[in-house]
Amino acid sequence: MTNPVPNGEEQSVLSRRLVRYGLIWGTWTVVALFFTTQVYLSYYAENQPIRYLQGFLFQASICYIWALATPLILWLARRFRIERSNWVRRSLLHLLFSIVLTGTLIAIHAIAFMLLMGRASSITPLRVFNLLYINLDNFALVYWFIVLMSHAFNYYNSYRKNELKASQLHGQLVQSQLEALKMQIHPHFLFNTLHSISALLSKDTDGARKMITRLGDFLRRTLALGARESVSLEEELSLVDRYFAIEKVRFGARLGVESNIEQGAERCLVPPLLLQPLVENAVKHGIEPKPEGGKVSVSARVLQGQLWVEVKDTGVGLPPGDLLEGPTSGTGIGLRNIRERLAMLFPGKSRLTLGSDDTGTTVRISVPFQVEAPAAAGDAPYAAGTA
Repeated sequence: MTNPVPNGEEQSVLSRRLVRYGLIWGTWTVVALFFTTQVYLSYYAENQPIRYLQGFLFQASICYIWALATPLILWLARRFRIERSNWVRRSLLHLLFSIVLTGTLIAIHAIAFMLLMGRASSITPLRVFNLLYINLDNFALVYWFIVLMSHAFNYYNSYRKNELKASQLHGQLVQSQLEALKMQIHPHFLFNTLHSISALLSKDTDGARKMITRLGDFLRRTLALGARESVSLEEELSLVDRYFAIEKVRFGARLGVESNIEQGAERCLVPPLLLQPLVENAVKHGIEPKPEGGKVSVSARVLQGQLWVEVKDTGVGLPPGDLLEGPTSGTGIGLRNIRERLAMLFPGKSRLTLGSDDTGTTVRISVPFQVEAPAAAGDAPYAAGTA
């Protein structure tokens, strides 16, 4: 037994069809009113006034015949679409359609109008032929106007679809590139940390065990954050704290940590694993080679709609060839990775600079300030302090 109630898809198709037909009949009604007003004012100016309703009936009888024919013309325009490869053949075909269809419409209108006016005796082949001869060019222009409007709409619709498809493909490409870049971070960090654990095993077994435990906690956090498109700076700083906890097992008092986070900055959204490669570089290239160690400081502030983050160490500094002054220079995996991610996520709106001398190295990052939804009551912001 069939269901008499149309499903959602059938209702949608029916609704679209009714809208199209309503638009067609509404447009031709407006055209009929326009020409009726024009004829009415013309006769009135010549002191030969006619009744407005009489003029409307005549104009509407023509326009509503076109309203009935418009869906057929639109179908012909779609079915025999004029394109670069077939424009001569299809243009001739539409020329034939315009002559046959408009000739038929003129004949139908002449006969129907005479019958409605009670002048059936006036219907003769010669009179119908005269009407065809007089009105064929005007009616054919209407046919071609509808065909051209259909082609314009179809080309615009195809352009929008292609534009949307290209945008989706670009988004998928950028997403794939971002995923590939994020995948670089984990093995890079893991290799460095495992190397540190290996070096610690020979002289501090308990410390190595503690380092492994903290590494497991850190990796769980990185896997959770790395799967997200963005995280708050507060979450990113929490991950940095866990990284410092791992490194302090190895360096002890040689590694000092300081943070200075401006109130409100911690709510800004940033790419996940943005700061971890920076503090890792600061520890590995700045603090580790220095016998007495040093301090790594992380600061963040908001200025003119941008979040500015700075990672600074008091280490040995970097050779001039390792500085990232240009848009594509630099050899470090972590720094190069961050620069590429920022360029894809914030094209033209982000900045990464690196400066270094014998007093240490400073990395500055600027990204657009984007705030997440307000935190629930009781959530404590990241507190600035020292460790």
